Amino acid sequence: MNALFLKDLAEKTHRGLRGRIEDGKSAGGLCCAIASSRLSTAERSQQANEIEPGEAAVVERMFREFIAGVSPKQIAKNLNREGVPGPFGGPWSPSTIYGNAKRGTGILNNELYVGRLVWNRLRYVKNPDTGRRVSRLNPTTEWMSREVQELRIVPDDLWTDAKSRQKQTRHAMKSAGGFGAAKRPSTCSQD
Repeated sequence: MNALFLKDLAEKTHRGLRGRIEDGKSAGGLCCAIASSRLSTAERSQQANEIEPGEAAVVERMFREFIAGVSPKQIAKNLNREGVPGPFGGPWSPSTIYGNAKRGTGILNNELYVGRLVWNRLRYVKNPDTGRRVSRLNPTTEWMSREVQELRIVPDDLWTDAKSRQKQTRHAMKSAGGFGAAKRPSTCSQD
């Protein structure tokens, strides 16, 4: 009975989150530069998403520096040196900035910054051996997307240039033998 209850509860929760997305609201998770993501669940349900200007400037700065050739590692070092707090108030890490393009994680891959809210990319399942939550990519047919231009922070040209540089660095890393290669390609310098 417990297993059936939990499965039913998960389906109802998922349906409720889907409704929030259809209304153009957040379905959870912190997002750098979106002020309402810092609120409690009850407060968030009453307030629309809005841009936090100070954090938005940091996000735009990350895109500009990345396009200029600065690595995510160096961007994180610079932000930490300047005392700019990360998304949870702690230090920045390169993976927070670069993330995973295929999964849409990381600052440089978050489509919300170009005014597109994408939901249901990932699902979480419990590994029966370890008991830990493991993320799995959902098929693109299950993703929900909604335009939210009022949350746009990054212009299209900046987004396109960042995606182009990501593709170049990914290609350069593959041709150099991956991330564990002894010699780094010149497109990933300035660490």
